Formats: sequence, structure tokens, C-alpha cells
Amino acid sequence: MSQVHYEVYVRKPGSPSWTLELASEDRSRAMETAEELLATGKVSAFRVTKEVLEEDTNAFKSVNILTKGDVGKADKKKKERDLAPLCVSPQDLYTIHARDVIGRLLEAWLARERATPFELLHRADLIEKLDAAGMDLQHAIQKVAIPEAQDRGTSVHEIIRHFQSLTQASIDRVLRDDRKGFFPDLESETFARACERIVDHGEPGYVLGGAVAKIIGRAVTWGDKVNRLLDLADAAPREPKARALAFQILEIPLAEILGSKVGMAALLGQGLDLGGNLAAMTRLAAADTVDALAAIEPTVARLMPTLDGAAARLANWLEGDKFPSVRSALSQRVLHELAIPRRLRPDDPEGEIEILRALAMCLTAAAGKHLPLEQVQHAFTERSKMLIRADFVESYLGEGRAPLEEVQALTWLAENVTGAANKRGASHWISSRITGLKFERDLRAATDSPATRLAALAGIQKSVARVGFVPEELAPLQNKIGEIGGLIEADTKLVALIVRSKMSTANRLTALLKMAAGETAPLGPVADRAKAEVLKMTRAPEVRAELAKAPEQLDAVRGLLQSAGLAA
Repeated sequence: MSQVHYEVYVRKPGSPSWTLELASEDRSRAMETAEELLATGKVSAFRVTKEVLEEDTNAFKSVNILTKGDVGKADKKKKERDLAPLCVSPQDLYTIHARDVIGRLLEAWLARERATPFELLHRADLIEKLDAAGMDLQHAIQKVAIPEAQDRGTSVHEIIRHFQSLTQASIDRVLRDDRKGFFPDLESETFARACERIVDHGEPGYVLGGAVAKIIGRAVTWGDKVNRLLDLADAAPREPKARALAFQILEIPLAEILGSKVGMAALLGQGLDLGGNLAAMTRLAAADTVDALAAIEPTVARLMPTLDGAAARLANWLEGDKFPSVRSALSQRVLHELAIPRRLRPDDPEGEIEILRALAMCLTAAAGKHLPLEQVQHAFTERSKMLIRADFVESYLGEGRAPLEEVQALTWLAENVTGAANKRGASHWISSRITGLKFERDLRAATDSPATRLAALAGIQKSVARVGFVPEELAPLQNKIGEIGGLIEADTKLVALIVRSKMSTANRLTALLKMAAGETAPLGPVADRAKAEVLKMTRAPEVRAELAKAPEQLDAVRGLLQSAGLAA
């Protein structure tokens, strides 16, 4: 690790203590991570510090850069806490919480070695590399000791000594067991036989973990690691107890690889933006659901990337019930990253809406099987907040669109946001355009035919009705669209022109009835005028007589009369 790095400390909701969330040499990444955690509600406060290594003392000097959130003092009446360290024996380092901390503290080193925390805890060669790497291990201990000491009211040096002793004991244990051949050799013994032999051992997970770590430690790429793990899954024993142990151990490194940014990127493909990554992860976690949707929905087929190699093989395994926590963690990661305020398609606003729509269809269809529907809905409600922000809307609309095109685009945007507040925000954007003088003036002065302009307004009126606005928001929009249609018709006298045209009676009635029904003109003044003319025409004896001579035309007119709400 370099002489300078940045640390993110967080305070979880309801907790008075600070915990280390991230240590990185990248300042922007540390700041971005902290802001994301606060924005998504995962933490109530964060503190970003700059850590500078002083050569004379070989210790870090901490400088606070930014603190944000609820940083008020803890309740003085809080209950006394256990001041004993969380980890007291080497076995404690193998828990899911401890592995997660190890992964965060040594993230950069593990990425360089293409290794997981699971491997570090079982592989003698990897432990020796870390021990010989210089200050990486010492820095990791210091980073976790500082918040631990603050939380427990003891000295940093005391906590450091404790963790150094614990770390050394764990190192000695793995090195000793490796020298003694304690871990099974899966090249000379089958995986199934090894599982059956050690299933009743005092620490079967530790012993089998050492064997699995050796196998995946020989892999060159992350994809190769996944393939080796799946090879072992294929060779798992049939005896229920031994088989359960096998998949319990195999699931740990799989989850860590998929939880690693570098591991996930290598598995799914480099160069994907956030939307592409989420789409690939969704397909990995729910391949059967996505494939079924892709067969009937062209948008899903086009936008959800196909998987190949190790990713495709893993997707087949995840369709079953052998790696439930891996599948669940993948689904939860997709939802978590959806809630982060970061663009899915940074340079393509329309593409962002499309990929979000595809993700919504897939995750909603997969809900219940992989994760609760309520969590899916919440994630898309949070993501929808981004779509109605001024910066996104301005980027989405761009420059040079006609007012009518802007309203059409905003209506499609509104169809793709969820949540009452977000729908309300979308309705305000549409209302600001429709009620603006520019919209009315542009439509009335347009060179397109009156029929074309009225049909466009009718289409907008129908689209707005499908968005899901509450009546209080929908009615003013519908009325304004109808009002503008009435002005266009009044300017051009289109209804009167149709009545006086030389078309056949049936054709004139058909044209007027389509306007009255809101098909070729918006509901409102235009539709009302068309209805009035239809009623006049249908009362005339000569019109009835002409229609009676053409039964097919009469049936068509009757259908349109019913659609327009007029008696047939």
C-alpha cells in the first residue's frame, strides 16, 4: 500500500459506533462510496479520512476530509457493551463477517493476486506472500484497530497487539497444517471421497476449505476459478450429509468472487456500463426467467446480454437450489446498485430508460423466487427518482425537439417511472410543456394538416391516460390537450369541412365518429362538435335510408356509435 490512502468510516442506523467500511488509495472512489451509502440509507453518517504514513514512527496520521449525516453524540444512557474483542481465536476469522472485513481491508492486494478471502485463510503460499509483502498486513491491522479501539474505549496499541497475536496464530496454524498434509489432496483423492471422509471431522469446513482453496489457487483467471469450483460441484458426493458439506464450502468462494468487482467484471466481460453489468448479473441470477421473457419480449432479448463460458455454466447451476445464498446475493447486489444515484447509460438517456424497463420486467418476473417483490418495487422507485431530475430530463430531451415531440418523449418517460411521488414529478414536467404558450402556438401554426395535428394530440391524450397519474393530475392535462385540439379545429373548421365534403354518407359518419370517440382527435371540444354533427346526420331520413342500403357500412357505423357513447 502507498504512503497515502483514504478510509471511509460509517455509522449504521441505530448504532452509536463507527466502523470501517472501505480503505482505498483512490480518493474519488472513497468519496463516491461514502455518498452512495448515505444516499441509499445504508448508513446514517459517514466520515472520510486521509491517512498519511509517517516514516519516523511508521504509523499513520489521520486527517478528516468530510463528515456527513447524523453525527450526533450517542445516548449516554445506552447499555454497557461487551468490551472483549470480536475475534479471539483463529476460528473466528472464518466467519462470514470476518471474511467480509478481510476482503475490504485487503481488497487491492487480493485483486492483484486474483484471490479471495477464503483462499487467503486456507492457502499457505498466499499467506506467505502476504507476510512477505511488507506493510500490507500491518496496515490492515491498523485500519481495523482504530475504530475497534474507539468503539470499546481502549487504546489502539492494545487492540493492534491483540490482532497481531491473533493473526500470527492463524498464520502459524495454516502453515503447520499445510506442512503436515492436513488438507486433502484432491489430485490423489476424489472430491466425493474427501467429503465423505472428513464430514464427521471436528472442523470439516476448515479441512475441506484447505483442499478447495488449493484447487482454485492454481487457476490463472477468475473464470477458471469458477470453472474449477463447478467441476468440484459436478463431482460432489451423493451421500446427503457429505453433499451438503461440499456445497456449503463451494458456495463461499463463489460468493466472494461474485462479490468482488474485479471478479465480476472478469466473469461478465470488461467494458460494460452500469446498465450492462446489472443486466448481465440479472441474467446470471435468474437465467430461466430472463430466457422465458426474451422469447416473447424483443426488448428483453435485445438488451439483456447473453452469457458464455464460466458465466453461462454458473447460471445453469444457479437455476437449481444448490447455491441459494450466491443467487440471493447477486439479486440483492442488483437491487442495491439500482438504488445508487449513478447513470446506467451515461451517454444515452433513451437507452437508460430502455435498460431500466428491461430490468424491471425481468426482476419483477423473478420476484418471489429469488427476492421479495417489495424490495424490487422499492429499488425501482429509488431509481425512478433519477429519471425525473432536471439534469436527466434536460439530457434526455436534448436540443431541437419540437414541443409536440418533447411531450411525447416525456410521456414515455412517465410510463417508465414508478412510485406516486415520481409519477407526480413526471406529471409536472408534462404539464409544464402542455400548458406552455409555446406548445399551443407551435401546434396551431404548424404546417401539418389539421387532421395530423389532431391525431397526434389524441395519441398524447391516450398515452397520458395510460401513465397512471392520479385523477387530480390527469384531468387538467386531458382538459388542456382537448382545449388545444378545440382551438386547432376552430382555426381550420375541420368538422364543418367533413360534413360538407363530397364523401359518401358512411365515410363522413365514420370520420366524424372516430373524432367523437377520441381516435383521430382529442376528447373535448372537437369530439363534442363531431358528436353534435353525427346526431344531426343520423336523424335525417335520407341518411338512414342510404345506410340501410349498405348493411356492412351500417354495422361499422353502429360500432363507432357505441364507441363514441352515442345510441346505435
